[in-house]
Amino acid sequence: MNARTAEWPAGEVSTIGAVGVAHFCSHLLQLALAPLFLMMRADLGVSFFALGAVLAVFYLFSGVGQVTAGILVDRFGAHRLLLGGVLLQGTATAAMGLAPHYVVLLPLAALAGLGNSVYHPADLSILSHKVAPARLGRAFAAHVIAGSIGFALSPLVSAAISTAYGWRTALGAMGLGVVVLGLVLFACRKALKTEPAHGGAPGAKAAHGPAPTFFQVLAMPVVLTAFLYFLLTSISLSGIQSFSIVALKEGFGATVALATLAVALYQCGNAAGVALGGAVADRTANHHLIAMGGLAMACALALLAAMLVVPPEVTVSLVALVGFAMGMTTPSRDVLVRSAAPAGATGKVFGVVYSGYDIGALLGPLMFGLMLDHHLPRLVFVGAAIPLGLAVMTAFAVRRRPS
Repeated sequence: MNARTAEWPAGEVSTIGAVGVAHFCSHLLQLALAPLFLMMRADLGVSFFALGAVLAVFYLFSGVGQVTAGILVDRFGAHRLLLGGVLLQGTATAAMGLAPHYVVLLPLAALAGLGNSVYHPADLSILSHKVAPARLGRAFAAHVIAGSIGFALSPLVSAAISTAYGWRTALGAMGLGVVVLGLVLFACRKALKTEPAHGGAPGAKAAHGPAPTFFQVLAMPVVLTAFLYFLLTSISLSGIQSFSIVALKEGFGATVALATLAVALYQCGNAAGVALGGAVADRTANHHLIAMGGLAMACALALLAAMLVVPPEVTVSLVALVGFAMGMTTPSRDVLVRSAAPAGATGKVFGVVYSGYDIGALLGPLMFGLMLDHHLPRLVFVGAAIPLGLAVMTAFAVRRRPS
């Protein structure tokens, strides 16, 4: 790289900032329910499994919608999908705070999931088109860090508002806050605007050949392996992020405040790992080795958290280290997926592989909810560790580009 490529153009900084705000909104609302489970169970008279089903519906529609969003991103432009998704998710989450009965939460969760479905194919497509390859690893890292900040703040904000005003006010306030941020992004939409895959300069399509269809993308072995990578790691993350608060309280002797802090520290550790991992990703071609090492370390730490009989503060520290290890893998993971995307199919590829994230997040809450209903809180961390171990070999398989 010469001196000019080492600088960050103002346009790239604006794009990364706007995409980061959108990703923050997505993650802020995804974890808004986790600190409310105990309060919602008492108020609505339902089980943890039933509350896990609300999350499952959210991620079902997010996963199915994400595949469709990937196709629409390539056809109509990522910025349109992204802005609509922010506003839809915020509005649906705010409406959940007004739900008179448990059953009303389910269709609202579906709408929120559809809003959430656009983020990854739209965000990563925008970054891939508007940030130079020499800085793409750090751009992906900034994108993930913004989401991690949303995850870190979400349980703290949700718990603070619900403690003072109830769980309904917490969901309403957080949802409306995201709607406001969505309107700000609409005013700054120039930083997000990309041309559809069929647009661009004359001759661009000829230079790369016709863009592959959705079914051609779906048939690529490397894309299917990446899908499995996301599915497995998502099952693990859903256990730590949504159920570790209850698990730490009921099985490890942690107070609600300490258990909530554990999720925030997990996200802080994740953000620190992502920051370091982004710098490493821009300086190496062995992205699969970084992903494999981080997954293996996170698996070992989660198993230690489950098995060691230690003060809860130690377990909380192990949870934070799991976040750091996982964060190290994320920029390299996204660079691996980007390298698998043929010209004109970036949205489709990200849509397919990130739908694995949502399907894993659909299955995880049901599994972890059953564990807690059967009074097996330590098994939550075992259930989080095993998928990470299985994901190690998928990271190795994603190392190659499609032919």
